[in-house]
Amino acid sequence: MRRLNHIVAAGVLASLALPLSASDAQIANEREAELGAMLQELADPDLERWQRLERRIVRAWSQSGSASADLLLQRGREALRTGDTRAAIEHLTALVDHAPDFAEGYNTRATAFFMANQYGPAMADIQQTLALNPDHFGALSGMGIILEELEMSDAALEAYRAANAIHPHRPDILRALERLELSLEGRPL
Repeated sequence: MRRLNHIVAAGVLASLALPLSASDAQIANEREAELGAMLQELADPDLERWQRLERRIVRAWSQSGSASADLLLQRGREALRTGDTRAAIEHLTALVDHAPDFAEGYNTRATAFFMANQYGPAMADIQQTLALNPDHFGALSGMGIILEELEMSDAALEAYRAANAIHPHRPDILRALERLELSLEGRPL
């Protein structure tokens, strides 16, 4: 049944691959400009209500422009919430197969791969996420987590620093930076 759902979803997504009209392109440009302004505001270290802005950014990143793709993302996330990483990976693989320019599909699948202890595929998806969306602080943070798990502290520190440059408010990133900087501080060069 899951395989059938994957095939049906793939067919629906393939049928939606239409060229953008001029008005669609204008909407996409306006959306990118709004997202850029939100990211610029988020980078302000004095921003007080950053959680609300972070949610708006993540919500914007989660909108593919296709109802079918958004449904696959939703199903993948629901499977992750219930701990069904296999189903999550299946839904998210269908998503990235048919919406290869949708960064959030790769990012969410990276999370599923990480939860399944598949660090290689997770890192590959994080790299694809960042190729499509270099400002994705969640992907950078995820990269830091994986690199730290692999005991690659220098690289993990750089990933967390990059995430912090975009989003200087996340307590988990700040704690990771402090932890790694302290552990690397006394290390001989």
